[in-house]
Amino acid sequence: MLTGDRPTGPLHLGHYFGSLQNRVAMQDDFESYIMVADVQALTDNFHQPEMVRQNVLEVAMDNISAGMDPKKSTLFIQSQIPQIAELTVFYSNLVTVNTLKRNPTVKAEIAEKRELFGQDGESVTYGFLGYPVSQAADITIVRAHIVPVGEDQLPMIEQTREIVERFHRMYQCNIFPLPQSKLSNSPRIIGLDGSGKMSKSLNNAVYLKDNPEETIEKIKGAKTDSGTTIEFNPKERPEISNLVLIYSLIHNQNPKDVASELKHNTYSEFKLKLAHDLNRHLMPFRAKRLELESKPHYVKEILDMGRVKVLEKAEETMRQVREAMKINY
Repeated sequence: MLTGDRPTGPLHLGHYFGSLQNRVAMQDDFESYIMVADVQALTDNFHQPEMVRQNVLEVAMDNISAGMDPKKSTLFIQSQIPQIAELTVFYSNLVTVNTLKRNPTVKAEIAEKRELFGQDGESVTYGFLGYPVSQAADITIVRAHIVPVGEDQLPMIEQTREIVERFHRMYQCNIFPLPQSKLSNSPRIIGLDGSGKMSKSLNNAVYLKDNPEETIEKIKGAKTDSGTTIEFNPKERPEISNLVLIYSLIHNQNPKDVASELKHNTYSEFKLKLAHDLNRHLMPFRAKRLELESKPHYVKEILDMGRVKVLEKAEETMRQVREAMKINY
C-alpha cells in the first residue's frame, strides 16, 4: 500500500478522518509506504521552497501522532528517492499532453487556481501539468497494489493503470501490479467557510495541531445558515450538515441520529459542544505531537530509515525497468 501527503502545511481534520485513520488501520494488513510528497508540492509551490521544506517534518509528525507505527509502516521523503524522477521521465513518453489536459483532477485544480489567484491556462507549468505522471512513478516505484485515495484522485489511479498497461505492452514485460484505488468510508469534510473542501490553501481548516483555544474559535466562527434547527441534509443545508458530520465522526455515530439528538440545541450551543468534544477527541494526538516536537531527531531517524528501505526497493524496480527498456548498459 502506498499513500502520502503534500507538505504544504500541517494536516487538518479532512486528512484525519479521510485518510490518516484509514492508513493507520491498514498498516496491520499491508506492507505500507507513506510518502511526504515534497516534489509534488513544488509543482505549484516552486517559488516558496522554504515553506515546503519546513512542512516536511510537520506532515511526518502528524502521521506518527495519528498512530503510524514505524515498525509497520515506512515513512519517507519523495525527493530522497531519485529513482522516482528517473521513472517519471520514462513514463512521460507514454502519455500525451492532451491526455494530461483532459485529466479531471488536473482540470479541477487549474480551475481552482484561476478562481483563487487569477491564473490562466497559459501560466500552468510543465511540472504541474505532468504531475499525474510523477504520481504514477510514486505508486509503481514500490510496486504498490493498493492506493487509498479520495474520490477526486480516482482519475490519477486510472492514469497510473493506463501507464502500467502501456509500459508492459510496449516493453513486453510484467513488472508492476495494476494498482487498485481504495476509497475512504468517511464522507468529505467541507471547509469551515462552506467551500467545497477543507483546504490548507483556503485557510478554512481545523489543523490537528491547533491548540484547544484555536479550535474553539474556528468552530465558533464556522459558517452555518439562516435556519434555526440542527439538521443533517448535505444537499440543501451543507454548512450545518458539515458540523454535524464532524460531530458524528468523533462519536462514531450516524449523522442523522446526531442531528435528531441535538435538534433542540441552538447553533451556538451545538458549536461549543462540538469544539469541546473535538478537543477531547484530539487530546492523545496533540500530546503525542508535542512529544515529537521536542525530539525532531527521532522523527528524522524514522525518515532516514524509510529512505534506506525505499532506496533499496526502488533500485530493484529500476533494474527491471532498465532491463526491459534495453538501457541496462
